[in-house]
Amino acid sequence: MSWFKSWSAFCLLALACTAAQAAPLLELNPAKQPIALGDAGQYWIDADAKLEPMQIITSPDIAWRATPERGIYPLKPRQALWIKFTVPASQDSERWVLEIPYPALDHAELHTVQASGQMTVQKAGDLLAVNSWLTPHRHALMVVSFNPQQPTQYLLRLDNAQGFSAPIRFANARFVLRSEQKMSLFLGFYFGLAALGLGVGLMGLVWLRDRAYLYYAVCSAMLGLTLAAITGAAALHLWPNSPYWADRSLAILGIWALLSVLLLNATVVSLAERSRLLNRLVWAVAGVGIVLSVLLGITDSALSLTLSVPYVVTVPVVLIGINVWAWRHGDRYGGWLLLTAIPFAIAWAIATARYMGWIPLSFITEQSGLASMAFQLPVLLVVLVLRSQQSRENKRRILGLDRIDPATGLINEHVFGERLMRMIARSIRLKHQSAVMLIDVINIEQIHRDFGRKAADELPLRVASRLLATAREIDSAARLSERRFGMLVEGPISDEDAATLGPRVVARALMPYKGLHDECVAQVRVAYALVPYQGNGAQSLLSRLESRLAAAASSDDKRAVFVL
Repeated sequence: MSWFKSWSAFCLLALACTAAQAAPLLELNPAKQPIALGDAGQYWIDADAKLEPMQIITSPDIAWRATPERGIYPLKPRQALWIKFTVPASQDSERWVLEIPYPALDHAELHTVQASGQMTVQKAGDLLAVNSWLTPHRHALMVVSFNPQQPTQYLLRLDNAQGFSAPIRFANARFVLRSEQKMSLFLGFYFGLAALGLGVGLMGLVWLRDRAYLYYAVCSAMLGLTLAAITGAAALHLWPNSPYWADRSLAILGIWALLSVLLLNATVVSLAERSRLLNRLVWAVAGVGIVLSVLLGITDSALSLTLSVPYVVTVPVVLIGINVWAWRHGDRYGGWLLLTAIPFAIAWAIATARYMGWIPLSFITEQSGLASMAFQLPVLLVVLVLRSQQSRENKRRILGLDRIDPATGLINEHVFGERLMRMIARSIRLKHQSAVMLIDVINIEQIHRDFGRKAADELPLRVASRLLATAREIDSAARLSERRFGMLVEGPISDEDAATLGPRVVARALMPYKGLHDECVAQVRVAYALVPYQGNGAQSLLSRLESRLAAAASSDDKRAVFVL
């Protein structure tokens, strides 16, 4: 029996040496990291996934092929991909690892052919708890050792239900540590955005009672967890002892992330109030997503792409569709949402093509999802803040309709009378003068004849903006009727200063208005009085000012400013 074992070991070593001569040796140069496997490796696909490593090495019938340059292998579900390569003899004590930057890989085994003829194995992958890996990491990381006297042959087995399209590369421990530190910086930034979005969403839900903030919080959390699953950080740090969930989490969390983004966009554009048909479509898509996530959790993982790809394609199309619809129908946030939806859809399309094996792993395919999240979450937060601000302003306008003129934002006649009474009382108490003015626009009919009804309707609004620009913060401007305005000028004010108020208002009204013809200007008459010395009663004072303006209009007086 010992003779048989020795003979088997001799044959195994002879085959290993023959294989080493048939394929070029893998040169591990620290100056060229990471080092791709390239033409130093050969692959073969076991269609039945039944052969053992010893059978793979000793079988003369296996048709080995050169590893593809793009790293896309024609691996199908329930098949095994075998890759062999040989490391030359070396006295180097540097720790080298084989790295497979594919966190969604189901199972990987690295078999090392020892000089004694024995084989050692290292295992990794989603179907194995990360804590049980020899080198726990975000993705498969296996130690490559050297023999100082002769080359060492390795045999790598990969099993993945969704195919395999990732590079096989090598690096030393220092390079891996440095790369991981850089990646941790980016991941910290992305996960910080997700955590910030979650916190802001929950606070907005509590304080503003806005359902959109709930969807934003869920969206931030789901995007953060999805990116954690894509990068392998979730399996390493969140569920290192749950291989079943690690294998299913990416597809399920991706579905939930798409759902939350879709519902958030529909809520921001008020789709339920504006289009029942589109709103029903959104909720139908959401219902399908919930059912699909349950199926992904209980069915064979080999069906995950078949089940999820149609849905992953449909949701971005619906998302862009509702944003285009909102934008075309005048929604002020539809354009911003469309701006965030397009990069998001492109990133999901790249990720889907990546996992289907259509394109290989690269920096763009690896970072596109992270970049779209870094762009989308802040923009969505800005949109939510602007939407909340508009909502508060609308509520204030509704509550203040009995005190404010809705067309100009000026106070109305009732509030103007109240403030005039308080100003009179204040002037008496503080023993100083204040001023009250009534302003009439007198050329509306002429503007209507010369420039049309639109200009005539717009002119009083332009006069209101000029009055607001003229008034100080302590003064008050009011719209008393369609063509009459009022202004309260707080004192102390002298007679000379009061005399300049009317001409200044007349001059500002006669200045050209942007967007209107140069001759389309407002002609106004101003009547003013000083308080309290020319009258203590607010209503009697206003009546006297109105009578003065009426007398000027009936007598066709050419003057523009009148004083009581």
